[in-house]
Amino acid sequence: MGKDTAALAAMSGKLLEAVSRARPLVQNITNFVSMDIAANALLAIGASPAMVHAPEESPEFSKFINALVINIGTLSAVAADSMEVAAQAAQRNKKPWLLDPVGAGGLTLRNETVKRLLPYRPTIIRGNASEIIGVTRILGLTDNSAAPRGVDSTSSADDVEANAIALARHCQCTVVATGDIDIVSDGERIARIANGTPMMTRVTALGCSLSSVTGAFMAVGEHPFDAAVATLAVYGVAGEMALENAAGPASFRVAFLDILHTIRATDIHARLRTV
Repeated sequence: MGKDTAALAAMSGKLLEAVSRARPLVQNITNFVSMDIAANALLAIGASPAMVHAPEESPEFSKFINALVINIGTLSAVAADSMEVAAQAAQRNKKPWLLDPVGAGGLTLRNETVKRLLPYRPTIIRGNASEIIGVTRILGLTDNSAAPRGVDSTSSADDVEANAIALARHCQCTVVATGDIDIVSDGERIARIANGTPMMTRVTALGCSLSSVTGAFMAVGEHPFDAAVATLAVYGVAGEMALENAAGPASFRVAFLDILHTIRATDIHARLRTV
């Protein structure tokens, strides 16, 4: 392990322990498919999930949360209104929040919702490669024509890196683009994490759950860039460890949640790979 990778592993391990100690309260306005596993993933790492969606509750609830995660997966006009209310409350109360722009670049309502939410200054934008390119195209920062296929990415790490940097600079936030190689950029720094397993793509909503877990790390991390890197390190290593005890997608899902509950800083140090 190189010096830089070792430093990232040490930082990731410290933030993993910080999540367990602090038990941050993470509000999730997320899609119907992901609510169960996202909540369980947060519980497994020691955080506290809250699936509070009602716009009547978000302004009051925002005072008590440590982070907000907004996922536009199962979108509707009513849901978009709720997301905007929550993002506005998070900004007003100075709470970090994450936007997961599921399917961005593909359909009009999604694109318009992303444009509605971005003025409230997300701390982190996390999506797959095609979704990150989709957001940069919505903002007129690229003419790349890549479009998401459902929740799947059709773009490579090379395609998305420049877009992630441009988006981070434009929105003054940290951008996470996941794929075979996960990319994190705050517009100046960049990290490339090479952990994980293709089995993670065979279990629905693990990507959405990654956004929720990133919310917990974001709540305890001083720098969003570090929080994003740490989440990817923990999540990717956990996936690899879970695969060692799984026969297929169903047993992998169970094993993955178990590993999130038991993973330690020493596991990250032993297994983290960067490129």
